[in-house]
Amino acid sequence: MKKLLLGLVACVSLAACTETPEGEGDVPANAGEVNLYSSRHYDTDLALYEDFTRETGIKVNRIEADADALIERIQSEGEFSPADILITVDAGRLWRAEEAGIFAPVDSTLLEERIPAHLRHPDGLWFGLSTRARIIIYNKAAGKPEGLETYADLADPRFKGDICVRSSSNIYNISLLSSIIAHEGAAEAEQWAKGVVANFRQAPQGNDTSMIEAVAAGECRISLVNTYYLARYAAGEGKDRAIFDAVGVIFPDQDGNGTHVNVSGAGLVKTAPNRENAVKFLEYLTSQSAQRYFADGNNEYPAAVGLKANSAVEQLGAFKADTLNAAEIGKRQAEAVRIFDRAGWN
Repeated sequence: MKKLLLGLVACVSLAACTETPEGEGDVPANAGEVNLYSSRHYDTDLALYEDFTRETGIKVNRIEADADALIERIQSEGEFSPADILITVDAGRLWRAEEAGIFAPVDSTLLEERIPAHLRHPDGLWFGLSTRARIIIYNKAAGKPEGLETYADLADPRFKGDICVRSSSNIYNISLLSSIIAHEGAAEAEQWAKGVVANFRQAPQGNDTSMIEAVAAGECRISLVNTYYLARYAAGEGKDRAIFDAVGVIFPDQDGNGTHVNVSGAGLVKTAPNRENAVKFLEYLTSQSAQRYFADGNNEYPAAVGLKANSAVEQLGAFKADTLNAAEIGKRQAEAVRIFDRAGWN
């Protein structure tokens, strides 16, 4: 309960969080509203919501908190929930919302045309809006680790004492292991996890940012991070740019399944009081202009077909992405956690 209250302190009611854009008198009258529950917190998202209102006349009321708090809130509100749309990050959190019975299917030709099949739920329960890849980074001064081309290679004994990573409780690591389970099976995934643990330089700690800085400083030779964290350094100057320049990038599994990709996404809440407006909003989020806002706000890759990432992200390089459906990643989260526990990846 404390977590929920803290997460909602900035927006205590939908009415208090309504954005009223300039020029409202120029938009269609009586277009209604859409109530958004979002775990994203970026200034560019606010501009996106304002543009939607300018185009449609539909007011966007929002509540921001972490994903688990929002899922809990929608469940507690039940059939009386004002929520129309839930936006969250990571396939694992989308799966948690799905398992909680929060989403209703959306049948939209426009959404199906814009969002690739592997970045949307097979039954239309949610749709990807932006993606990030989980990549291997290494210290350039120490040289590119010979024979490190895949996630599986991280378990090779030749890299003993070289690897620093964050905790197994981190959703990004859970989703990566979930994808390995989906591709290779649970037994192979557990063997991999144990092999990586054997190569740890230190106990798991910190976050992706601290991993990047540790590798850049030579404190660790190898780590796993999400692309958007590294892109922040690529877009920076001075010390930040120096950190980026000290780190090498490997997009794993380019000759196999491709690099693991995770997704930010949104779904229609099954009790949505403004269903028609909510579907319009979902479709708007996949438009070219909205995708630019959505991806650029956090240095991610646009989910919609045919759109490029920003220059900072493109500096990381081109790669082949794994096209495993994100819903399959979500399904294996619990099993991934159990494997991590048995492997000693704390």
